[in-house]
Amino acid sequence: MARDRTPSGRRRTRATALLAAALTVAGTALTQSPASAASPPRGHDVSSHQKNVDWPSAKAKGARFVYIKATESTNYVNPYFARQYDGARAAGIVRGAYHFALPDRSSGRTQAAYLVRHGGAWRPDGWTLPPALDIEYNPYSARHRCYGLSKAGMTGWIRSFSDEVRRLTGRRPVIYTTAHWWNTCTGRSRAFASNHALWVARHGSADAGALPAGWSSWTFWQYDNAGALPGDQNLFNGSRAQLRKFTSGSQFPTP
Repeated sequence: MARDRTPSGRRRTRATALLAAALTVAGTALTQSPASAASPPRGHDVSSHQKNVDWPSAKAKGARFVYIKATESTNYVNPYFARQYDGARAAGIVRGAYHFALPDRSSGRTQAAYLVRHGGAWRPDGWTLPPALDIEYNPYSARHRCYGLSKAGMTGWIRSFSDEVRRLTGRRPVIYTTAHWWNTCTGRSRAFASNHALWVARHGSADAGALPAGWSSWTFWQYDNAGALPGDQNLFNGSRAQLRKFTSGSQFPTP
C-alpha cells in the first residue's frame, strides 16, 4: 500500500508513462467490466505516511476517489485518519477506509469489527466507498508469508471478515490483493468473486494482468506506488457516474 516517500523525477516520469498507457488501453483492458468513459476515474490510497494531505491539490490533479488506511490488526488506528477522511470529503473526493489484515493476530470477525468501529462504516450517501480489506504477504515475517494459516484457514478468515463487515455495514468489503498472494495463500479460491469487488495491485505494467482466481474483472487497479497523487496510484474500472453508483450501494460498476 502507500509508502512514505517522494518519487524522484525518474519515478514521476515512469508513473506518468504508466498512466498514459493505462488510459490508452481503456478500450481493451478496462472493458473486462463495463466502462463507458474514455478516461476512467483516477484515485489514490494513503496512510499515516502521507500525514496532512493537501486535498484540494489532489483534486486539482485529478483525484476522484481515495482509500485511506484506518486500522491494522486490532491494535493500530491511523492517527491521521479522521483529518484525511474528512479532508477528502470536503474537497469533493469520494473516500473509503481500508484495513490492513494480520490474520495471525486475531479472527477475521474481530478485525472487521475493529475496522468498522474506527472509521470503516459505510452509508449510501454517494461519497463513501465500501470498506476494503488489504490482504497481502506478511510484512513482519518472511517465514510465515501466509500468516501460518492453511489455504482453507485463510479462506475461512477472509469469509469471517467479510461476513462481519456485511453484518455491520450492509456491504461486502472490497478485497485488495495481488494475484500471486491470492493464488498462493488461498489455494486459488473462487469463493469470493461473485459478491466482492476486486482491488488488484499490479505495478509496472500497462494493464492489470492475470487476476486472482475467480475474478474475471477488476473494480480498482493499483498500478503504481508513486505518481502525481499522494500515495499509491489507482484507477476505477468505469465512469464517474458508475463510481458514484458504486458508492451508493451498487455491488459492482454497471453500464
